[in-house]
Amino acid sequence: MKVAHFSPRGGNTPVSPDPQLLRYARHIALAGMALVLVWPAARGYNAWIGWLPLWLLGMPAAAWWSLHRFRLPAGLRRPRLPRRRRTPQARRTRKLRTARWTQVA
Repeated sequence: MKVAHFSPRGGNTPVSPDPQLLRYARHIALAGMALVLVWPAARGYNAWIGWLPLWLLGMPAAAWWSLHRFRLPAGLRRPRLPRRRRTPQARRTRKLRTARWTQVA
C-alpha cells in the first residue's frame, strides 16, 4: 500500500514515509495488539509506566498513523463540497443610521 502525500510547504512533490519504517511500526502495533488480546497481564497497570495497553497498542498505533501524516481512511473522510464562487462580498446600498447617543460631539 503506497500512500502519497504532498508537502505542506507548497509544490506538488509527493512525500511518502520510509517503507521499512512503516513495516516496523505496523509490526510493533500488531505485536502489541496480540499481547493485549492474548496475555491478560498485558491489560493491567504497571507502577513504572502506567496503563500497559496504552504503551503496547495505543502509542505504536499512533506512531504508525503519524507516519501516514494523520490521514483518515477513505471511508471516514467527508466528501468534498464544491467550492464557493469567488464573487465580491455584497455591499450595503445605503448608509446605516446611528443612534444619537452613540455619536461623538
